[in-house]
Amino acid sequence: MLSKIKKIINDFNNELSSISNNSSLENLRLKYFSKKGVFTNLFEEFKNLPSDQKPAVGKELNIAKNKCLQLFNELKEKVSNGKNETTNYVDLSLPGRLQEQGSKHILTQTLDEMKAIFKGLGFSIHEGPELESDFNNFEALNFPADHPARDMQDTFFINSDFLLRTHTSPVQIRLMGKQKPPIRAIMPGKVFRNEAVSYKSFCLFHQLEGLYVDTDVTFAELKGTIVAFLRQFYGEDIKFRFRPSFFPFTEPSAEVDIWYVPQGAENGRWMEVLGCGMVDPNVLKNVGVDPEKFTGYAFGMGIERTAMAKYGINDIRTFFDNDKRFLKQF
Repeated sequence: MLSKIKKIINDFNNELSSISNNSSLENLRLKYFSKKGVFTNLFEEFKNLPSDQKPAVGKELNIAKNKCLQLFNELKEKVSNGKNETTNYVDLSLPGRLQEQGSKHILTQTLDEMKAIFKGLGFSIHEGPELESDFNNFEALNFPADHPARDMQDTFFINSDFLLRTHTSPVQIRLMGKQKPPIRAIMPGKVFRNEAVSYKSFCLFHQLEGLYVDTDVTFAELKGTIVAFLRQFYGEDIKFRFRPSFFPFTEPSAEVDIWYVPQGAENGRWMEVLGCGMVDPNVLKNVGVDPEKFTGYAFGMGIERTAMAKYGINDIRTFFDNDKRFLKQF
């Protein structure tokens, strides 16, 4: 019977090494320690042994059962705590798993490059809330009460006093209201327009606006700043032009176009990339800046439009589709 006990111990140890979950652990318990289990049967056989064999066999039988029960309880604790070594086994013969590295979105890359250029030109960076007051978004920026931009067709109004900002110009109002000139800053951020979604317009997009207020600021300085940015961002050979335009918050105003060749097209065309102008005196008055003493210029551009022009992207919606085939190109 002693040889039988040794064989059962070996079998138990072999089965114990293959246990990896609670289900297989319970099966092992039932097989060896239940009322009809292996050790119960051994003790039944023990009763029929001759009296002279019982002391030696009984001792070995008790030692075997206690040892197996101890090993079982140790494994049970490991499995219940999720620490079973077999679950953490690493097969070094398996091929490695490819770890894909993420990257910045093309809009973030574009904005980072733009901010770096303007920081090099002496501009600081300021941000503001996306939920804005009607005063900061329209009234302080010299928008008349009947201006089309105030209509529900263009603006997401929260109530009569608050809205989702339609441009980042309110950050300029906030900045001029708390900081005295000279001010030289850019304001990047998300903006919202209640517009139909198409290849060239989206209800959400990003802007970067700039403001410089000081004594004796001229349109020539504005033009020099814009040209310096265009050449650093698009390259020294970029073709550009300034066209007279109108904005409620600047006077005189201009729009800037660059020569753009769409991807896959043979012929190019002029594409508007930003608007700019001298800050209207009424805007300065609204924030408590003396227009007789200070002048300034402002400009604004869409990040999506800027990226489209630089990388030959034809549809603004691709920035928001999260298509890996598009994103991995950048």
